[in-house]
Amino acid sequence: MPDFDLVILGAGPAGTAAAMQARTLGLSVALVDKALFPRQKLGGGLVTGRCAAHLSDIFGMQITPDLFETRRNFEFHLKDQYLGDLQDVPPLHLTMRWDFDHHLLKQALAAGAADYTGHRIEALDFKNNKVNLAEGEPLSYKLLIAADGVQSPTAKALFGKPFSQDTIGFALEVEGPAQAPTEATPIRIDFAAADWGYGWSFPKKSSTTIGLGGLHAQNPDMKSHLATYLDKLGTGQTAKVKGHFLPFGAPRPIPGKDNVLLAGDAAGLVDPITGEGIGHAIHSGALAARAAKTALDQGDAQRALPLYTTATKPIRRAIAQARLLRPLIFSARLQPFFARTFTASQTLKRDYMHLLSGDIEYPALLRRTALRLPRAAIRYLSAAASGN
Repeated sequence: MPDFDLVILGAGPAGTAAAMQARTLGLSVALVDKALFPRQKLGGGLVTGRCAAHLSDIFGMQITPDLFETRRNFEFHLKDQYLGDLQDVPPLHLTMRWDFDHHLLKQALAAGAADYTGHRIEALDFKNNKVNLAEGEPLSYKLLIAADGVQSPTAKALFGKPFSQDTIGFALEVEGPAQAPTEATPIRIDFAAADWGYGWSFPKKSSTTIGLGGLHAQNPDMKSHLATYLDKLGTGQTAKVKGHFLPFGAPRPIPGKDNVLLAGDAAGLVDPITGEGIGHAIHSGALAARAAKTALDQGDAQRALPLYTTATKPIRRAIAQARLLRPLIFSARLQPFFARTFTASQTLKRDYMHLLSGDIEYPALLRRTALRLPRAAIRYLSAAASGN
């Protein structure tokens, strides 16, 4: 029976980052995924400055034109209202997920991770530290890292369900026709394209990735929202629609159990305002591998979970802070106030972009918002009272 320090379930960004970091630290690794790569993968493919820094740190990757298209211009909308634009903001990068994920996988395998992609899991034997594959010998592990997505079979096996229906988000997405974009072509963000959510249009060379996402419980007819959004954009109506759940701001307070660690979407690590998911996935995967290395060096595999829980606390704290701000943007009652304030304030727009790029974090944004809100609220209430 093959025996590994780590068995990693899921070969997306979180799993490959865990594998890459573990191999750098000298651990033996098996990387398991039911898919063969390259695979079809739903996702906007937006790589932020924060994510780019993690790619450089963990994979030694730079932003190169073979995988990424850089954009510096944005425009913002809320329903039928144009909220303004920003030119020459901190760069964000667009990629196609099937190419991007495949590239990360190749790097992890080149670093020495054992390749078990294309293998379905028959059963998880937590008691005996084994992963039973549908074909082939079981894999034995000291620690298991589950980076198996928002509908994580591992989280379901550990906790009875992979997520809460009350807090989960849902997204629909299409690959529409390409628009022959240049670096000056703006990325479009539409607040409230779905209830408690937003829409996006990411112009890429080969297609335009268009989607929307929001709280699942608030959007029983997400397909209707998408149809309306595509009609507004005037493109993508005949494209194939794909959907997936989003762990929208509800991270697990303890991301695992015993000698099993959850990373990325499986741990609920997605920002509920910006939708940041890839960066948190890569970061958490690497943190899981580092915690595993420390615990195994100490001869106690179960030490990894408390170490990992502490290491990921800043990510969970940032998501909790984002949830405090979320009603200001997405609540229907506050939408007129948000629209008026966001339209009038280039500073607020730039704060949003610097948050997305990773140049500022939520504590600083919360402080700025607290200072700005009283004056903005007074202006909004005065204008509402006068009918303007």
